[in-house]
Order: sequence, then C-alpha cells, then structure tokens
Amino acid sequence: MRNHTAPLALAAALLAAAPVHAKPADTETAKKILKDSIAIPTVEGRGQVPKLAAYFASVLKAAGYADSDIEITPIGETATFAATLAGTGKGKPIVLLGHMDVVEADPKDWTRDPFVPVEEDGYIFGRGSEDNKFDVSMMVATMAQLKKDGFKPKRSIILLLSGDEETSMTTTRALAAKYKGAEFALNGDGGGGLIGEDGKPQYYGLQAGEKTYADFTLEVTNPGGHSSRPSPVNAIVQLSTALAKVGAYRFAPQQNELTKVGMPIVADQVGGDIGAALKAFAANPTDAKAIAAIRADPEYVGQIGTTCVPTLVKGGHAENALPQRATANINCRIFPGVPVETVRAELEKVIADPAVKVNTDPDASASDASPLRPDVVAAVTKAVHARAPGLAIIPSMSAGATDSYHFRIQGVPSYGVAGLFSKASDSYAHGLNERVPVDAIAPALAHWDSLLRDLSK
Repeated sequence: MRNHTAPLALAAALLAAAPVHAKPADTETAKKILKDSIAIPTVEGRGQVPKLAAYFASVLKAAGYADSDIEITPIGETATFAATLAGTGKGKPIVLLGHMDVVEADPKDWTRDPFVPVEEDGYIFGRGSEDNKFDVSMMVATMAQLKKDGFKPKRSIILLLSGDEETSMTTTRALAAKYKGAEFALNGDGGGGLIGEDGKPQYYGLQAGEKTYADFTLEVTNPGGHSSRPSPVNAIVQLSTALAKVGAYRFAPQQNELTKVGMPIVADQVGGDIGAALKAFAANPTDAKAIAAIRADPEYVGQIGTTCVPTLVKGGHAENALPQRATANINCRIFPGVPVETVRAELEKVIADPAVKVNTDPDASASDASPLRPDVVAAVTKAVHARAPGLAIIPSMSAGATDSYHFRIQGVPSYGVAGLFSKASDSYAHGLNERVPVDAIAPALAHWDSLLRDLSK
C-alpha cells in the first residue's frame, strides 16, 4: 500500500547528497522479474503466493544464493518468504519488507487482462504492478545483483515478503515475531517519490509512522417483544443515541516528531488558509482556529489526532418485533503511541450509557512512530538526491497500514523507502488498469542498491 497523501516535510537542512558508487541490477532483468510476478495471480483464495515465492527463490538461487539462504514457510493457502545475504559482522540484521499478495481484479472491468502483464505506451500494466510487485521486484533484483557482485555486508540483509498484507496480515505478524531482533526495517510498500504532471519530481516521502487501525463494536441487547407493545427501552434507539455522540465527538489534537518538523514546510508548499492553519498548529497545537480548519479538511484531518467513525450498523430481527440486539462498527485510526484500550475507554465515556457495550477487536494493537534515525535519513537523502538533487525529503505518517505496522509493534523501527517515483495521475493501486512507468525501473534499482550498500556497513 503506497500513499502520497498529506506529506509531512523534513527540514531542508538534513544531510546533503553524496555521490552514489553502486552497480545496480540490470534493467531488463528487473523488468522480467516484475512481469513474471504480475503473471502469477496472488489474490486471496487462489493459492498462488507459494508459486510466486518459489519463483523469487529461483531468481536468487540463479544468482548464487544457497538453499539454506532461502526459507519459504507455508501458512494456510499463502506463505512467507525470507532470503538472507549474510553479513560479516555481529550487528543486528536489517530487513527489507514487501508483500507478494495483491487485491482482486475482475478482467471484464479492465482494458487489459489484469494478470497478463502488458508493456504499452511506456507503462507496464497489471494487477500489483504498483502495489507492491514493483518494489518487491526491484528488491529481489538488487539482492541478486549484490550476490553476483560478491558484496559482503557487515550487517546481514534479510528480504522478508509477506503473503496476506492486503487481508488478514497473518503472515506479517509471523514474520514480525520471528525477526523482532532486527536493527530496523526498510519497506518497499511505503514512501516513494511524487512526480508533477510536468514531469519534474516534487518531493520524496519517507514513511516513518502509521496510525493504528482498530475496530470497536458497539452492542446493545434487550429482551425484545411485540412491536405493538413498545417498551421504554429500544436497542436500536439506544444504539442510535450512542452513534450520534460518537459522530459528534472529536479526540484531542496531538503532535509528534513527524508532524512538528514537517507541517511548517508543507504549509509553505500548499499555501492559502490550510497552509496558514498547518503552520499555526505546528507552532501551537492548542490553536483552536487552526484545529477547526484542519479538521474540516479531509486531506489533513488525520494528521492531528485519532479519528473514529461509524462504518457498519446491524439491528433487529423482524419488522414487527422489538429489536433484541443492535450493533455498530466504529473504525478508528489511532494516533501513533496511543494505546487501543485508551481509545476504547474514551468511547465508553463519550457514550455514557452502560447499556451500550464497547468491544475491542482482539487483533488491534498500537504502534508508535519510528524515530528519524540519522543513518536512515542520510542514506535515503543520498539515494534520492542522486536522482533529483536537492529534492525535499518528506517524512510521512500514513493513515493506512503496511507490514511496517506489525514490525513497529515488535519494537523494530520501520521506514517506507520505496524506489518508485510516479505521477499522482499514474497511481491506480487497488484500482482499474494499475500501471507503473517503465522508465521508473532503472532509478529504482539505483535507489535500492545505494540504500543497501550504505545501511549494511
């Protein structure tokens, strides 16, 4: 899942670019890996993820990796993939993250078959071409090239690919638990460069945080009865009252390193009333006028605190009967570092009705934003500036979730550092006719080669 929305800029004074001394993988080889991976329909329920994992293993083995360097672990109908380029030192390994699965695509809705890669008009079309097979293919190609070159990192580099990131993230949790001792993670499914419609790079997003995804169920139960004999309490009415309170409630504004550093620069970029509000909030997170303006803008409201919205309602069992049960789902995107239980308790307080039970999804866990490590920032700055000198490096906090979320829960700092640069108008992740520019391949390979050589020292 890639997301360019609501960027939070890093001060321009961060580390200057340095020359990149690297030998990237061959562009045609990487293009073939990308096309071959698109052709394997790794959609939930089709059982094709292990086939893709085996294909990636064959690419790496052909480059010189031993069987013992690669581990494919079946989990249900999907699998995890791990490939290790062993380090010469004793430092903690760095891990690379990506996912092999893709969302469903109906061929009759597409201009081209979504699972037949087509190169046309300077693009490669196909489901998963952007999310996330582009950067996964670049990472596989780079890992292969490093092996061919005889590169000996001090820190081991471990490529980890999940098999159900788009759905339950069961494989992600398994990988995060197994590799929780990593120094940090570099995720190809986050961050990346935005190119303007004029073809010029506008900024590079360095994803360093994600809001916690959590669902809460509101539940009201009553004895029920015949609708001709209304009782003083009604489950649907009680639930409706609770939902109105939740809908009107606003969680307290919050600020973290990402927003405090970035908002002033974003404010200068966007300008106007919202720019003024962002700058005012960065300076004073209690500024009521700025808070009101940001909350009114869907692009930025998620950057200043937790948000909770009702998304599903169910109730009653017959048209002529009093409801015995009524439930509603409340979907929350929780500000990094805030415990899930804290939000549940706050919802309960807002509703203020003991008849309305607030139940938490047992899989919901909170994660905090990752610190802006100087070594990661330096390596990203160097790699990005090799392509676009002086381009703004913008740390971001995503409202969506990637594999990084579960690694952060395990205490592994994680950073979205995708090598893909693209226009907003070319982003069709999860949508029809998904595509990536062919000319994005070569610079992405240089990007990953630079990052891995620098950060594994």
